[in-house]
Amino acid sequence: MSIVRPRPRLNRLLQALPRRQSQRMLRECEAVELKFGEILYQPNVRISDVYFPSDSFISLMIPVDGTGNLEVALVGNEGMLGSPLILGVNVSPLRAVVQGKGLAWRMSGVAFSRQLGRSAALRRGLHRYLQVRMCQLARAAACTRFHLVEQRLARCLLMTQDRAHSDEFHATHEVLAYMLGVRRVGVTKAANALQTRKLIHYHRGEISILDRVGMEAAACGCYQADRETYGALLAVPA
Repeated sequence: MSIVRPRPRLNRLLQALPRRQSQRMLRECEAVELKFGEILYQPNVRISDVYFPSDSFISLMIPVDGTGNLEVALVGNEGMLGSPLILGVNVSPLRAVVQGKGLAWRMSGVAFSRQLGRSAALRRGLHRYLQVRMCQLARAAACTRFHLVEQRLARCLLMTQDRAHSDEFHATHEVLAYMLGVRRVGVTKAANALQTRKLIHYHRGEISILDRVGMEAAACGCYQADRETYGALLAVPA
């Protein structure tokens, strides 16, 4: 990653803090450009920095039996990377990989813990964010068990579109297989079904969302439920 001159991009968690606390947090941060494929965390390695994405987004993956990875969460400007530190834990069981390049605000883990200890408002906001994440993780487990691959793919693509802030983004078959926990042939079949319905255009890892309303109808109800949970608990402006 490279350090860049800070620009007026927003992270919704930081934006939701009281103005004075938000300014204190930003003074402790540096703006960095995250590169696609960059690994920010490895499992069970000490967390040295936390990240508040603005126009970048990060995939959280858990290794499975030493043979592969399954994506369990996607973090964009609605959240942060480094949430174990909120609980006083300085390692993560997950691998964090940049899936969408762009700007993020980086803060040292030491500075973050110091701010957390000083600010009740920051603790309250981040505790509510943790509750949102726990709800979303529980829903994702149920989604994987009960919903069709095509529905889940539509949900994942909508989640990615939200964090990419664009109708067009990059996602290979391999990445989509990680997201869904299925073989690549399953991804191909589901993507072809969505493309046949003229909801997306997909070619060599480049995805365009052609019909947002149609995609929301094609997705399982978990997508809207996740958005409602975030809005109810955090009430952060989009």
